[in-house]
Amino acid sequence: LCQAREMKKQLIDDFLSQNKFLMVARLTSQRLFQELCPVKKSHRQRKHCVVLLTGEGEKFAEAYEAFLTFAVANTKDTLKFVHIYSDRQPEFADALLMDEEKYHGRSAVVILERRNNAGKIAYKALEEAWQGSKEDNFILLDLLDQLRTDPGLLSSETIVADLNDELAPMFLIRWFYSTLDYISDCWDSLFHSNWREMMPLLSLLFSALFILFGTVIVQAFSDSSDTRDAPASGKEETGTKMEKNDASFSRESNSRIPKKGFVEVTELTDINYTSNLVRLRPGHMNVVLILSNSTKTPLLQKFALEVYTFTGSSSLHFSFLSLDKHREWLEYLLEFAQDAAPIPNQYDKHFLERDYTGYVLALNGHKKYFCLFKPHRSGDEGGTLGSCEDYDALQHVETRGKSSCSPGSKSIKNKLHKLSFWMERLLEGSLQRFYIPSWPTLD
Repeated sequence: LCQAREMKKQLIDDFLSQNKFLMVARLTSQRLFQELCPVKKSHRQRKHCVVLLTGEGEKFAEAYEAFLTFAVANTKDTLKFVHIYSDRQPEFADALLMDEEKYHGRSAVVILERRNNAGKIAYKALEEAWQGSKEDNFILLDLLDQLRTDPGLLSSETIVADLNDELAPMFLIRWFYSTLDYISDCWDSLFHSNWREMMPLLSLLFSALFILFGTVIVQAFSDSSDTRDAPASGKEETGTKMEKNDASFSRESNSRIPKKGFVEVTELTDINYTSNLVRLRPGHMNVVLILSNSTKTPLLQKFALEVYTFTGSSSLHFSFLSLDKHREWLEYLLEFAQDAAPIPNQYDKHFLERDYTGYVLALNGHKKYFCLFKPHRSGDEGGTLGSCEDYDALQHVETRGKSSCSPGSKSIKNKLHKLSFWMERLLEGSLQRFYIPSWPTLD
């Protein structure tokens, strides 16, 4: 005890932080996974995790004990030995083991390295199930020795979802019981304590309730008075402007009323790409307009008018993508569009001149598919483009920049003609879907 008092607090904190985990800790949450298996920051700071995917019960006890013995004998700063219950984290296990039959009902060992915080990892799984035999130990030891000199040993890559928080229900139960104990103590003290001692607490409680309800009542009356005092002329002015902007607003139905008086369209960049597409919630879609610096203003104006009546749907998000910055990303996606927008080969002299402005893609990030809207072509029903503004001519004209009939603002807006009808079919689910294996990176 005397020696403990003489120890510096910093030494005690360092010791606790370095030894707060077991030798082979169990991954029970995403936070624990990130702390034990951090993302590599440089070539010299590689951190590898050796994960035992096993089950619960006596059947798997022998495999776990053998893995623990191996971890104790091979402690290194660059290695972390952990284990995980496959039945409690099924998505994590399926992403690494590919649901192969040889691992069913048996333990497996995987060496992995986290590449980024979005869930991308590089890994290598032992070819056979882990039984804890001497042969298994030699195979794993040989792989770890190779990993020191050959980082390319982790040849497989995948994206794993966040781990389930297995201790969350237990935390809620503990919180519930502690709340019940606190309420019980307050109840007992209320009836068994002196009333004079309870007066300050009761006074504070009633004061808080009075302030709370008073604020709500004042806010309710102020909102109602603002609504009554709003000038009718302003409402009429707003309605007139909306009618002038786009005649399609008259078709708006009561079942889909826009929640806002504007359309929120954000630029799709490498910063928000993961949250707005790759990790988009199930059932949600991002409708992306393709534009260039020269066509940005007219296309955004027309796009906002066409999709305004659909902003009442909370599952739709609207963005735009700069063709000048991310042409390669768009052309990679269009390769999966089954000749809807074929990509020219390297001998096509118009390869770098192909005009994709006005394209609209509805991207489903969760199910990895997209629907495609191509700009309106002249000659279609309801077309308004002249012969000089024909879309095919815009794609294949050899004297770009020299033509005496360059498309103006009106012809650029006409590219999004009938986009609202396409949006109706999108919500009906009747559009053709083009599936992709994975979303490419947006550099």
